[in-house]
Amino acid sequence: MTARDAFRFLIEVPWIVFLFYWIIGSLRTRATREKEPIASRLAVLLLEVVGYLLIFAGAAGVGFLETRVVSRTMPGAILGVVLTWLGIGLAIWARYHLAEYWSARVTIKEGHQLIRTGPYTHLRHPIYSGLILATLGSAIAIDEWRCVLGFCLVLVGYCFKARKEEAMLGQQFGVSFDQHKEHTGFLLPRFH
Repeated sequence: MTARDAFRFLIEVPWIVFLFYWIIGSLRTRATREKEPIASRLAVLLLEVVGYLLIFAGAAGVGFLETRVVSRTMPGAILGVVLTWLGIGLAIWARYHLAEYWSARVTIKEGHQLIRTGPYTHLRHPIYSGLILATLGSAIAIDEWRCVLGFCLVLVGYCFKARKEEAMLGQQFGVSFDQHKEHTGFLLPRFH
């Protein structure tokens, strides 16, 4: 196994763990009361899928997209792996605290509560923050221009999704959500 294959393996494993955790966790969620329109969901999903395909599907077939951003270094590759694992860890920790209120799309569940524990103490969207961090780490470890483009698409997708979620949570929780916003960061943590 080459060093490149080893680093590829080390960034794929946390994503596989993430997918299994998400599938198992999705079996225990509450019924949905309100959800985003399908057209809105598909637009964000398209950005995310294209972004992740650019990063993980290998050769993009476009010359400059397959060139290195910087010369590959061992510290850079290690940094990418560490960020990937940290990001996936944050997303799983947040998903654990969200528990039965989680959904793959922007929704309000039956009896929905505003979660303020765990990473939600400092972040309003820690799952997205974790996935963005993991995506950045994977892009750094692979280190090709296609990964930069893929990361940008994923970032835009999660930002759009988080904004839609904020609007829905604001309608549902009103002043409580406004107070929560004052003490938490959007995608970067706010410590008070």
